[in-house]
This record gives sequence, C-alpha cells and structure tokens, in this order.
Amino acid sequence: MSGVESAKPLAILCGGGSLALEAARLARESGREVFLIGIVGWASAEIEAFPHIWVRLGEVGKLFAALRERSIADMAIIGSVRRPELSDLWLDWGVIKRAREIARLFRGGDDGLLNGVARLLEREGLRIVSPRDFAPQLFAPVGGIAGRAPNGAEEADIAFGGALLGALSPFDVGQGAVVANARVLAVEAAEGTDAMLARVAQMRASGRLRLKGRAGVFVKAAKRGQDMRLDLPTVGPATIAAATSAELSGLAIAAGEVLIAERAAFASAAEAAGLFVVGWAP
Repeated sequence: MSGVESAKPLAILCGGGSLALEAARLARESGREVFLIGIVGWASAEIEAFPHIWVRLGEVGKLFAALRERSIADMAIIGSVRRPELSDLWLDWGVIKRAREIARLFRGGDDGLLNGVARLLEREGLRIVSPRDFAPQLFAPVGGIAGRAPNGAEEADIAFGGALLGALSPFDVGQGAVVANARVLAVEAAEGTDAMLARVAQMRASGRLRLKGRAGVFVKAAKRGQDMRLDLPTVGPATIAAATSAELSGLAIAAGEVLIAERAAFASAAEAAGLFVVGWAP
C-alpha cells in the first residue's frame, strides 16, 4: 500500500467476533485514522473504544451519511453476521430508495449477496478494501503454527481436503471440510465451522463414525476465485474447542487466505489440546 493510501481514514463495518477490533488496532498502530461501524446484535460493545456509530442491518442511509460527514472513502467488512432475510432489514430511507436492487441481491448464494452489497457500496463512492491491505498479520502463515508437524497420512489428507474444497468452490458451499484417511467425514455448508465440527463430534459419540483415537484433519481455505475483501474464512479459539470435541488430530489452514482471531490464545489452546495447526500453501 502506498504512503498516500495508508494515510487515508478507514471505516470498518464490524460483525461478530474479535477480528474487527484486532484489525482496527493494527490499522491505528500503522497511523491510520479508524472509524468503526457496529452492526447491532453482532458487534462487540468494545468498538466504543474507537470513534464509532451503531447501525442495524439495512440502515444504509445512516451508514452513508456518517461516512460522508467524515470524508471516509475506504471501508473494510470484518466479522460474522448470519445471512439475513429481506424481511429482517431495517427499512430506512436508504434501503427504500434501493429496494428493488437490494431485493435482487437475496436471490442466490452468500457470495452473490456479499458481492452485490460490495457493488452497491462502491457505487456510492466507497472503496472496499481487504484486511490484507492494512492488517496482513492477521492471516495464517505458511508452516507450523502450533503443535507437532503432521505425519505422512495427515499430509495426504490435507492435500485431499484442499482439492475437495477447490472442487466445491463453484457451488458456493463452504470453506471447510474434515478428512480422515482420504475419507470425507464432513463438509461445511450453511451451518458454519463450529456446527460442522459439532456434527463430527456427535457422529463419533454415537458410533456412527468409528475411528481409533484422535483422527481427522480439519482443512479450511477460501473458495477459489473468492473476493478476498469479503467473508474471509476465519479460525479462533472456539475452533480449537470444537476440533477437540470432535477428537481431530489437527487443523490445516490456507496461508494468506484464512484469518486467525486471537492468535496467541488460538495457538496456546491448540498446544494444550494436543492438536497440530499448520498453514498450507493453496
């Protein structure tokens, strides 16, 4: 990023989780003025340590007015938000004026919805930026992150899982899978990572999956061709807890594609649970 770009004020639209706050701190440490937009019901009250506003889903008029008032043109979108229904949106005048266009965005998968939202924002003069532009430290590196190195069979499962996720990418399914001995145990879909791993744990507890000891690798990556500004795959301490309950042997996350929330706590939890975590080059 050029010196001129790095000096521009930055807005961060904050969903759930800690990553938006981590990104804001890194951006501020680099010298950028940061303004946070908290989504009501999702963002943490901790955003109030920064200049901020709160908006409900659908309050686009309020959002645009706040950014124009502060002459902010760069915005990142970070954090989890459950896909809303059209009826969930707060109908301010900004939504009403764009009702037909917004209704069209809800016809299709999550990628189509998010890309459509990004296009709408860009038509209002905003530039949607990736955390890569101002907080690259949040992404998984290549190599060991916690625990031992995976063995040969686990390395094969990582490659298998990566190929599986790549093949599923055109269908906008999910960003994760669990593989053991070249067998697909679970694929992440609309339920999300934690629920998928809970499903694996339940199958093991019920005897539906009969695996000896710790077995299976959770593989996570961005979809091929994914817009790396939106809906980036993320892991954190909760992922480690879910993988531990599922009795997995480790996690493989795509370097440069997967964000790690609370990295120190994440790595410490993995070490304590006896899980390996590696960043693999997609």
